[in-house]
Amino acid sequence: GVGVGERGPGVSGPEEKAVWRWLDANFEEAVCAGMLLFMATLAFVNILTRYLTNFSLAFSEEIEVSLLVYLTMLGTAAGFKRGIHLGLVFLVSRFPRVAQRGLQVGSAVLACGLFLALLWFSVRQIQDEIAMATTSEALAIPQWIYTLGLPLGSVIIVGRLIQATRRALHEVPPV
Repeated sequence: GVGVGERGPGVSGPEEKAVWRWLDANFEEAVCAGMLLFMATLAFVNILTRYLTNFSLAFSEEIEVSLLVYLTMLGTAAGFKRGIHLGLVFLVSRFPRVAQRGLQVGSAVLACGLFLALLWFSVRQIQDEIAMATTSEALAIPQWIYTLGLPLGSVIIVGRLIQATRRALHEVPPV
């Protein structure tokens, strides 16, 4: 049984909520930091190996370039989450508040459409890569593992776009 002060299964405490809040606020940045650390370490090891042995770890470039796809998609999601993407603030700020909100929603709809299209086409590409058993050049890793960054990133980006748009629409306008 559950004793005094213990939580049963499925009951979330303040610690668990804090973890989820932290993940919501920092997921993309944490994953990107981990990938960058891994990529920098791999590049450093490659440089050392080349310097000490005159041989290069050619496969390392394949991994680094492929991780850049994941970094780009997660960085894009982080940008939308924080509202730091380029915008036409000079133009939009000249419109009344209602029009600004309409432009913001229209922009989010267009961006979601773009990333949903990317999701669609990247899933189709993965299906083709699986069907043709395409592998990478240096490591012979199934190519779809590298391509998977596009649909996964697209889903995260659309989620962050919706989240940021809802947050922006619920903000109290400045007086």
